Amino acid sequence: MTVFLKREVARRVFAKELMSSTYTLRDDSEKSPLYVLTPLGLKCNRVFIIGVLTEKEERGEDGNIYRIRIVDQTGSFIGYVGKYQPEAYEALEDIDTLTLVALTAKVRVFEGDTRKFVTLRPETISIADPESRDYWVIETAIQTLERIREMEKGESETAKLAMEIYNPDLEEYKRAVKEAVERMMEDYGELEVEEEILEGEEEEEEFEFDEEDISFEEEEIDLTELLED
Repeated sequence: MTVFLKREVARRVFAKELMSSTYTLRDDSEKSPLYVLTPLGLKCNRVFIIGVLTEKEERGEDGNIYRIRIVDQTGSFIGYVGKYQPEAYEALEDIDTLTLVALTAKVRVFEGDTRKFVTLRPETISIADPESRDYWVIETAIQTLERIREMEKGESETAKLAMEIYNPDLEEYKRAVKEAVERMMEDYGELEVEEEILEGEEEEEEFEFDEEDISFEEEEIDLTELLED
């Protein structure tokens, strides 16, 4: 008898919301995947994003891991691609920085002694076109506003849990959505998009790690040393 496992839907979410996440949970099912709960009550195991690839850095002694940064209209996603994700790894080798890309990725929250942070483990990555990016921004904006409305109602269990854990500033997220759409509607080129978005970003802490502490073959990746100050 062949058993087909249902694949988790890849959710659309802006960087501002996803990268502010710190909480994980599972459903009641014994075989439930691990979900990341965002500040707006989204449960996600996989995501679909489109943005500008602003960094692609080889890590590890053999250069067998890429650290990447993908920038959307609200901030940046950080991801790690190893050779155990061959489709994404091979595609990434041929993609230059400052290129618009689309990717599906697993989401993970890693926890250290002093902080938690979100990373992506891309499954697929490809070059995208501006039209696809614009459609992604609009769809993601609509879905984000729907989540904000659910948070304002406070009726669903995930909304209640997200409010209890994060106590998010919903007006701040509304402004972020508005600004994301306004950026998308401006007449700019890819390089200008990247420059405008990065202009307002806060400088992020750099992390160092030993490749021996990362097993991309395992379902869970140990990035403990990344979290050390």
